[in-house]
Amino acid sequence: MNDKNICADPCPIARSLAFLGDTWSLLILRDAHFGLTRFDQFRKSLGIAPTMLTRRLATLTEEGILEKRLYSERPPREEYVLTAAGRDFLPVLIMIGAWGSQHRSGGKLVYIEDAETGQAIKPVAIDEVTGAKIGSRPIRFVLPDGG
Repeated sequence: MNDKNICADPCPIARSLAFLGDTWSLLILRDAHFGLTRFDQFRKSLGIAPTMLTRRLATLTEEGILEKRLYSERPPREEYVLTAAGRDFLPVLIMIGAWGSQHRSGGKLVYIEDAETGQAIKPVAIDEVTGAKIGSRPIRFVLPDGG
């Protein structure tokens, strides 16, 4: 399946993974949530090749996850800041991290804590309608035509 087919797929998971599904994009978003905004900051943090970083930042910007803002006029320099869509991705990153801590652990790992209480965050996905923990009740995927 190519990216054009994925972007037309009715599955929101497939559509999201079409541009967010690679490691670099997810790590750029992680770092953006840590407060990094500048090309050199991302490059240093990730150890990513400049051409790869340029491509990933361009895609994340085109898709409305990041936006470029001018932070210096002379010389002209831009930074990358999270949009509302990018900020909305934080819970997804936290859930991926929680899954990784549980199933891909070994050695010392970074953990996330509440900045006010200092308590480790233990995320859980809850269905807003039923209040049930996602994964605790049967689910089904429904096609847009009702099939």
